[in-house]
Amino acid sequence: RHYAEYSGYWKKTTFLSEIEDKKVEEFYDSNTGNLLFVAPIDRTWEDWIQESTAHGWPSFRDNEVNWDYVRVLPNGETVSVDGTHLGHNLPDSKGNRYCINLVSIAGNPEDRRRKQ
Repeated sequence: RHYAEYSGYWKKTTFLSEIEDKKVEEFYDSNTGNLLFVAPIDRTWEDWIQESTAHGWPSFRDNEVNWDYVRVLPNGETVSVDGTHLGHNLPDSKGNRYCINLVSIAGNPEDRRRKQ
C-alpha cells in the first residue's frame, strides 16, 4: 500500500480551484463517506498549501484529524477505521504530519452518498 499516489498528483487536479473561496474544507473517506480531516485549523490556506506542496501530498496536523475515523499504525501508515489506506505520518520539527493521498479523501459525506 505504499506509493498509492505519486508526489504532486494533488496539484494536477481541480482541487485547488474548488477550494479557492472556502475558509475550511472537510475531507471525506472515498469508500465510506466518513469525515476524516478538516483543514486548515490554526493556520491559513496559504500555509496549508505551502506545506502540502513542499511534501508532495495534502498534509494535515493532529488538530485537523478526526480521530473518530482515523488511525495511525505502528509503522506510520495512516488508515481509516474501515481500512482505507490514507497515507503516512511523517513527523517533522512541528510534530506529526499526515501526508495523505487526495484520492483517498475525495469522498462525499455519508448522508449525501445515500441520496445518490
